[in-house]
Amino acid sequence: SSVRSSGQLGAAIANELGKMISDFVGRGATRSRAFVHNDVVVLLLEDGATRAEVNLVAAGRAELVRQTRDALQRAMEDELVAAVERLTGRKVRTFISGLSTEAESAVEVFVLEPEVPAPESDTGL
Repeated sequence: SSVRSSGQLGAAIANELGKMISDFVGRGATRSRAFVHNDVVVLLLEDGATRAEVNLVAAGRAELVRQTRDALQRAMEDELVAAVERLTGRKVRTFISGLSTEAESAVEVFVLEPEVPAPESDTGL
């Protein structure tokens, strides 16, 4: 089990995955935060649209931007999942990627396999 607090773990996930996405896409979000709660890791990326994406949205082509971003996130899925598994020390069961209508914010959600309690731990029940 990890000795990191969930705040430290969230910061590590936000930093590492934010950089991975930035390197892959060519521009990163100006704000990235990650939250870890029980079996769920949520990465929120804000203000991450490229100039090209902003211009496409302004031209009424937001759907094309969303399709392209979705394809990019799916292309990165294995790398993102591997990073979360390494940082959390747990297996990712499900990966969900979502993008706002204007493509300025994205969310990556990782559902982890349930943590197996240590045999000596007493639940107090």
